[in-house]
Amino acid sequence: MHLAGDAWRTYFDAFEREAFRLETRNAYAMPDEDEEFMAFLETGGLHIPDDDPWLTRIRAFRASGRWIGRVHVLTRPLTDYLRYEFAAYVHNVAAGEEVRILDLTDQPNPGLPDQDFWLFDDQNVVEMRYRSDGSQISRDLLDAPDLDQYRKWRDLALSLSVPFMEYSAD
Repeated sequence: MHLAGDAWRTYFDAFEREAFRLETRNAYAMPDEDEEFMAFLETGGLHIPDDDPWLTRIRAFRASGRWIGRVHVLTRPLTDYLRYEFAAYVHNVAAGEEVRILDLTDQPNPGLPDQDFWLFDDQNVVEMRYRSDGSQISRDLLDAPDLDQYRKWRDLALSLSVPFMEYSAD
């Protein structure tokens, strides 16, 4: 089932315990980020207000006892988009999201998919599908995913990654 717009937000916000994201791309093309991304490229800085909707949601998830986190799998050199995303991650972490980095620059892929996904409450998988330019195709709630496989990918990514605030791309 495709999840878009309000249906995606409603579905996402309904998770009960845990929301985990595996990110595998070095760049995303998100139209709602274009202006902020261009400003970041011009100034090297990123201002995100405390009342930013995503940060507000993260704080609400954490205040209700729910965990939210991600592992971003990447290779250096960092793209402009990753540098921008890293600037945003500082705010995500401060709001309570657990962000981790798995740098595969000097090592082979340990068996993770080349596919972004969200795993909700160990029971539901939403695949995030993108074109080669990083623009999103769809968010698809899978009908009968191999949950053991998605859990293994999550656990592997978490075990091999480092907390974002400890990562250095140098």
